[in-house]
Amino acid sequence: MSVIESLIPRQGLKVLITAGANGIGLAIAHAFKEAGATVHVCDVDEAALASLPEDVSYTLADVSKEADVTRLFEDVQQLGGLDVVINNAGIAGPTAAVEEISEEMWTRTIDINLNGQYRVARRSAALLRESQGLMINLASVAGRLGFAYRTPYAASKWAVVGLTKSLACELGPEGVRVNAILPGIVRGPRIENVIKDRAAKRGISYEEMEQENLAKVSMRKMVEPTDVAAMALFLSAPGGSNISGQALSVCGNVETL
Repeated sequence: MSVIESLIPRQGLKVLITAGANGIGLAIAHAFKEAGATVHVCDVDEAALASLPEDVSYTLADVSKEADVTRLFEDVQQLGGLDVVINNAGIAGPTAAVEEISEEMWTRTIDINLNGQYRVARRSAALLRESQGLMINLASVAGRLGFAYRTPYAASKWAVVGLTKSLACELGPEGVRVNAILPGIVRGPRIENVIKDRAAKRGISYEEMEQENLAKVSMRKMVEPTDVAAMALFLSAPGGSNISGQALSVCGNVETL
C-alpha cells in the first residue's frame, strides 16, 4: 500500500455517529458516505433526521437517556457489526458566572457531554473489539484550556479527554483505538449563539465579540465542519492505525479562551 492509499479509509466501514444530523456530525456523516462507508446516525432533531439521504439509516435518540441508547444499539444491529464510533453528541451549556449556574444546568451539560459518551462507549466496546475498530470522542479546545463563564462545558470536555485516554489504555491491547478530536471555533449556529450570549454578558456587539475570539486563534479564522470530518476520516484510514490515546486539536491553534 502506498502512502497516498493509506490516507483513504477502506470501503465498507460500518460507522455510528451520534448527533449526526446537524453541524459537525452531519459533515462527518457526509464524509464517511463519500468514502464508501455504511452510516447510521442518531439525533434528537427529528426534522433533520428526516432530511438525511435515503442511504443513511438513523435512530431518534437522546444520549442522556439510557432507554434511548438501548434502542439505538438495537437499531445498530442492522449494520452487522461496527467499525467506527463517532461520539459527537454534546451541548454548549450555559454562559454564566459559576454562582449563576443552577445544579440543573450543570447536570444537564455533564449528562449529555460526558455521560452520553460513556453510555455509547459502554454499548459499543464489545462491537469494536470484534472489528478491532476505532472510537472517536468529540471534545473541544475547552478540554485543554480554562474557559471563563463556560465552566460546565469546559469541565465536561476535559473529562472527555480523560475518558478517551483511559479507554485507549483499556481497549488498546484488544486492537481498539480511541482518540479525541478537539475542535476550535467551528463555524455554525452553535458558535453564533455562544458569541451572542458572551457579547450580551460583556455589553459589546456580536462583531466585536467575534473578532475578540478570533484574535485568540493563531490562524485568525474559524474551523469549518469539514476540517473536523477530514481528521475523523484520517484516523479511520490505514495511515492512522498507530494513533491512539491522543487529544488532537483542529483549531488553528487556539492560544487562550
